[in-house]
Order: sequence, then structure tokens, then C-alpha cells
Amino acid sequence: MSATSNYASEHETDEGRVFTVTGGDWDTIVSGTDPINDERIVVNMGPQHPSTHGVLRLILELEGETVREARSVIGYLHTGIEKNLEYRNWVQGSTFVTRMDYLAPIFNETAYALAVEKLLGITDDITERATTIRVLMMELNRISSHLVWLATTGMELGAISIMLYGFREREYILDIFETITGLRMNHAYVRPGGVAQDVPDDAIRKIREFLKMMPKKLKEYEDLLSGQPIWTERTKNVAVLDVTGCVALGITGPVLRSAGLAWDLRKTMPYCGYETYEFDVPTHPDGDVWGRYQVRLAEIRESMKLVEQALDRLRPGPVMVADRKIAWPAQLAIGVDGMGNSLEHVAKIMGQSMESLIHHFKLVTEGFRVPPGQVYVAIEAPRGELGVHAVSDGGTRPYRVHYREPSFVNLQALPAMAEGGLIADVIAGGASLDPVMGGCDR
Repeated sequence: MSATSNYASEHETDEGRVFTVTGGDWDTIVSGTDPINDERIVVNMGPQHPSTHGVLRLILELEGETVREARSVIGYLHTGIEKNLEYRNWVQGSTFVTRMDYLAPIFNETAYALAVEKLLGITDDITERATTIRVLMMELNRISSHLVWLATTGMELGAISIMLYGFREREYILDIFETITGLRMNHAYVRPGGVAQDVPDDAIRKIREFLKMMPKKLKEYEDLLSGQPIWTERTKNVAVLDVTGCVALGITGPVLRSAGLAWDLRKTMPYCGYETYEFDVPTHPDGDVWGRYQVRLAEIRESMKLVEQALDRLRPGPVMVADRKIAWPAQLAIGVDGMGNSLEHVAKIMGQSMESLIHHFKLVTEGFRVPPGQVYVAIEAPRGELGVHAVSDGGTRPYRVHYREPSFVNLQALPAMAEGGLIADVIAGGASLDPVMGGCDR
């Protein structure tokens, strides 16, 4: 950094040269600029603009309606989740990570659980039923996430009807999640060792009804949008990012696949038995907003195929590992007041033996110990590669957990998509990335 830097002044100390760095972006941009003669305007889009998919701030330098420079500013939704994990035991971590990308909570939980299980060395001990339930829940969550993308992007481009329809169909999936986990979002359902509780028969019936209903709804979406002149004008050849740009920026997920590269971790680096399922990886050659729309609709159809296969594979069996020193109690029952555990379940725990009761108490309050080490586990989330770098020092709490969040990485593409285009296309391009700021500001 030079002494003439606009962003840092310097002075000499006994320890050497020290720079004082300040966030002088705004002053630097506007200083010495005559907006009338230069026809250059600097505007803030956000940080609470409805068209930025969350609390994202964009600083746009405009010449007329053409974007000359775009800068993304994040941090307005910072939650400190990763730091908080260091003060909770390993099982409690599931309750935190589920709140990061709040449109894909099951993926946050599954990636975390797979990382903890790898540290524990129990990856091969996870029961078949628990693994199948994880696949079932993730693919339902992928569909619901893509439906939110379709709904919000439609709203941002003026297609109000598709916004209503997308959220309407998402409600079916949230009802299914509530039947299985007790919650519509932020479930803490997938836990190290398996899942919190089994899938009830009522949920199976609802899922099968959803699978019958959804193909017709997808056809309605396409009839509504795909041939609509305004929709095609706003999406085709807009916010183009080719495969070279995607790879250079680390972009993954539907954005990468819409540029023609069939990179999907479920196929290229399988986990949870995905290599045994039959499904395709949709791609599109154009790398524009239209291509991302086509890829996501196709992915919904592929996820429906996976859900159906998972339902057919559900065999009776336990949903938690057999090792009682790790296994979180997975036979919970709700009390008559709709809260807590039923008296029968409490009586069963207390009636087994004093040692069993003590162990149950220690597992819930203190948690289990994880051998020292570090792992990186990645899965294919709705927005791309979701990776977990987990580090253990041998205690009952994580030493460090860091997420490689696709929304955070994919936002790098926004300037590349926006600069040189129209300000209206910033909305379409940003929406096509499908960023969720809860994942960025964790």
C-alpha cells in the first residue's frame, strides 16, 4: 500500500510503518466529480431495497442508465453464528447453523452434521433410514428454496402473479416440514448421528400428494412466463457470465450450470448415497438470467424424482446411531400442552436406571467429546457448494466452525454482470444469483 493511497494514511512508529485504513469509498468516488458535466451519478441501492434479496447494499456509479461501476456491501445482517458455535456443544450447533441461510435450513444442518460425524469417525454408522430421510428433506428444501427464488424474482421483474403462486406452493412443503419436525423453518432436525425424530405416516401421505400436484403447477409457471414477451426481454442476454468467469470467481450452483458446466457435488463428489439415485444435472449454454431460470425449473423436476425415490427406499429402522454416548434422544414425544416431553417419555427415561438418567442429563447439558482434528465437508445446496470447515480440540464444543457459503461467494459475480449494463438489469442479475444475506452475514 503506497503512501499516496486514498484509503490509508501512514506514520512511522518504533514498530515500523503503520497505516491507518479508513472506509473512504464514498468520498473517493464523489470527490472532484462534476455530475452535470461528467454525467456521472453515484447512488445507493439498499441496504433495505426490496429488490436485493435481503439487507444488501449496492453502490452504483451510473452514466445515464448505464452502470459504470458496482460495489457490493454486506454485513448489515451479521449474526455472529460462527463465533457463537464456539460457546455451545456440538449438538447445540445444529440450532445455530439452521438459521444462516434461512431458505435452506436443512442443508445447513446436514453439512454441519456430516462434518461432526466425520470428526467422530462414525460416517459409516449412520443408519440407512436416517440417510434416506436426509436426502428426502434436502430435496424438498431445494424445491421450496427454488420456489422462493422464482416468486421473488418474478415480483422484482413485475410478474406479481408468479410471486403469489410460488409462495403458495412453498406452503405445501412448509406444512410437510412442520409435520415432520414441528417447525416450518429453523428446524434443528438433522443432528450429528442421524435426525431428531422419525418421519410420521401423515407426512409421507402429504409428500405423495405434493408430488402429484406439483408437475401441473410447474407447467402453469412455464405457460405464464416462458412465452411472455416482457419476461423474455428482461431475462434473455441479460447479466451474462460465461463459464470462464464463473470458474475464475468460484461461482457454483445453478449459476455455474446455467453457463454450461454440469458441476453438481451430488454427482461429482457424492455424499448421503446420492450416487445410488437416478437423476440428471440440468445445464444451459447461455449463462444469462433466462438460463438460470430454466436450470432452476429443471432442478425442481429432478428433485421431485429424488424425493419419490427416497420415499420408495424408506425402510423401517432407527434414525439415530446406536452409540448411546453420541446418540441424541430420537424417540421424543410431545406433551398434552403441545410443549416439552410427554410424561410417558420422561417416566421411561427416569425409570430405566440411575446411570441411564445421569447419562441422559450429561449428554443434553455437556454433550459428547469429539477427537482433535479438522475436516472439510461440502454438499450441493440450492445456491451452490455449501462447505463446512470444522475444527475440534478434543472438547465438547467446536474450536472453530467456518462455512463456505455460496451466497457470499456468488455475490462476487454481481459487478461482472452489472457493469456496462442498464440499472434495471442490476435487479435481474442480482436476483438470478439468488443470494440470501443470512448466509453471507453469519
